[in-house]
Amino acid sequence: MFNLLWGVCFVVVNFVFFLLCYRLFGKKGLYAWVGMATVVANIQVAKTIAMPFDIVMTLGNTMYVTLYMTSDLLNERYGRAEARSAVWFGFFTLLMTTVIMQMVLVFKPQETDIAQSALQTIFGLMPRLALGSLTAYFISQFLDVRLYAWIRKYYGSSKQLWIRSNGSTMISSFVDTLIFCTIAFAGTYDIKVWTEILLTTYLSKFILTAAGTPVLYLGRSFKFAEEEQKPVIRE
Repeated sequence: MFNLLWGVCFVVVNFVFFLLCYRLFGKKGLYAWVGMATVVANIQVAKTIAMPFDIVMTLGNTMYVTLYMTSDLLNERYGRAEARSAVWFGFFTLLMTTVIMQMVLVFKPQETDIAQSALQTIFGLMPRLALGSLTAYFISQFLDVRLYAWIRKYYGSSKQLWIRSNGSTMISSFVDTLIFCTIAFAGTYDIKVWTEILLTTYLSKFILTAAGTPVLYLGRSFKFAEEEQKPVIRE
């Protein structure tokens, strides 16, 4: 029960920081969030936790959902081209981090060093996790951007943001979860645990996507002086 209650608090803190990043820094803040979240999510996902009823799930789901929220908000406020640019930025950030940290692990530590074993534990898993994440991220995020733009053609009113966001994210996040779990965890866990991780990961993303909808409405309402002076042109 503790993990569940702490998880609710964790989600709230993530959403608050997401909004603050946008409120304080505008569109640049959303790009900064993408860069941070792609790296942090792939560190968090190495940790598995037990929820009530002995359900096994990985961390990182909240961060992954905020990535979809970011691309949807960019798509909504600034157009599809900006959302695509953010996806490319996140992809490059994760690729760059993976390469650099693998190089860090190759250095021979000094005999009194205390960090190597911890870094090895976390980032030693990263090549496989990163391959799964990069593949899943690339496919699912571009799918999300395309789906969001397509759904907006039919549900384009201001009040229908929840349809655009939830519709695109719930489809693309399933694709993301399936690809990532297959590449990152197939063979690592037995089929029962793997299936639990797949289902609970998607279920948590499903719930988090719905919970994040009011956050998107709030973020969309933010006004920035520089944007008021220069109207945003969407594709």
